[in-house]
Amino acid sequence: MKNKESQTVEYKQTWRNDCLKAVSAFANSDGGCLYIGLDDQGNPTSLKNEKKLLEDIPNTIRNKLGIIPPVELNKKNKKDIIKGTVAPCSVPISYNGKYYIRSGSTVQELQGKELADFLMKKSGATWDDIVEERAGLNEIDNDSIENFKKFAVDRIPSIIKETNNTTLLQKLNLIDDKELKRASVLLFGNEPQKFYRQSVIRIGKFLSDTEIQTTDIIKGNLFVQLESALEILRTKYLVSNIKYEGIHRRDILEYPYEALREAIINALIHRDYSGTSQIQIRVYSDKLIIMNEGKLPPEIPVEKLKTNHLSIPRNTLLAKIFYYAGFIESWGHGTIKIIENCIKQGLPEPDFIEEYGVMTVIFYKDKWNEKNLKKLELNERQIKAVMYVKENGKITNNQYQKIFSVSKATATRNLTTLVNKGLLVQYGETGKGTFYKLKGSQTAQRNSI
Repeated sequence: MKNKESQTVEYKQTWRNDCLKAVSAFANSDGGCLYIGLDDQGNPTSLKNEKKLLEDIPNTIRNKLGIIPPVELNKKNKKDIIKGTVAPCSVPISYNGKYYIRSGSTVQELQGKELADFLMKKSGATWDDIVEERAGLNEIDNDSIENFKKFAVDRIPSIIKETNNTTLLQKLNLIDDKELKRASVLLFGNEPQKFYRQSVIRIGKFLSDTEIQTTDIIKGNLFVQLESALEILRTKYLVSNIKYEGIHRRDILEYPYEALREAIINALIHRDYSGTSQIQIRVYSDKLIIMNEGKLPPEIPVEKLKTNHLSIPRNTLLAKIFYYAGFIESWGHGTIKIIENCIKQGLPEPDFIEEYGVMTVIFYKDKWNEKNLKKLELNERQIKAVMYVKENGKITNNQYQKIFSVSKATATRNLTTLVNKGLLVQYGETGKGTFYKLKGSQTAQRNSI
């Protein structure tokens, strides 16, 4: 037995009906053990009427909560204690009409949105699988369905032969007893914002965290939003660099198009549409941020997004339709593809961050940003030296010595490390004519030809 309370352990000196909150919380969470006859430090107290409690506690739990956990008499330090073992329950367990969960060593009452999410999860449903009673079939955009059929023909070859859109929606499980589900409205609606005002994408050009230069709000169904967001980013917010392969000209977007596409799709299908926030795309001079409301499932901590991981979509119907359209795979490889596309284009790995119920993806324009340099285990002088070269174009050994007040040997060692790590390129062998420039800069590229 552990000597302190935890997510799965609770101590009570005496049995009171208030203990039923802890039992409810264990049943609604990961299960746990309730010990009667222990103080908060796990020391035994003088338990009275233990034989009667062995009868009363199971009966009270059954009558009040509708579950029957095993209750047994144990001993600790030769004193009697009672142990109740509560298994996690597949249905929600309430006490006096209220629902509780375990959070660390505390019991928390669920209210508002958290309660709604909890009950929906326990029911086995997802938000997008619920009927939208306010919407009729007249809300469906037939052109969007026809476009979807063209996309989905590879994975559902027979779909192109289906001429009745209502029948098609039924086969896709987007209609329940002739009523549209929320997923239908979001995927194929003429104007989903009539029902879900928050279901838009807001794009902004930021000069700083508080100064916004321009803004666009993208509405329509999710397929329209995806196409429009990418087009507006490409033509209005981002720069394309021209590259020639032989006589073939290529316009390469400053962030990989496929990586942006994958990240926007993830935001659209994994966001929490019961929330109030819009998807935000913030474009800065040195980075691009995509934010959407919605926690990751507990099975997938954020650090797993850069490795192979399970695919557990928040909105199962939205994910299924995007899969049929060929826009995503079902293996949880989307975030890995984002990383691979960035590295292939010579950009640093993007960051995936989950804070306060918001999922954020940060793309960086170049690998010489300070945050990425810290990941390379550079010292502060080396980081500042790279920043100096970014600002001034080049640096010499003598300049390094003067800027950081170090010896020539230290300057040489630090600059050599930056060369070996692929950040700087050295021009000249020795002497006053030797200088260092960023690897990949235009001058470096010209001198390497």
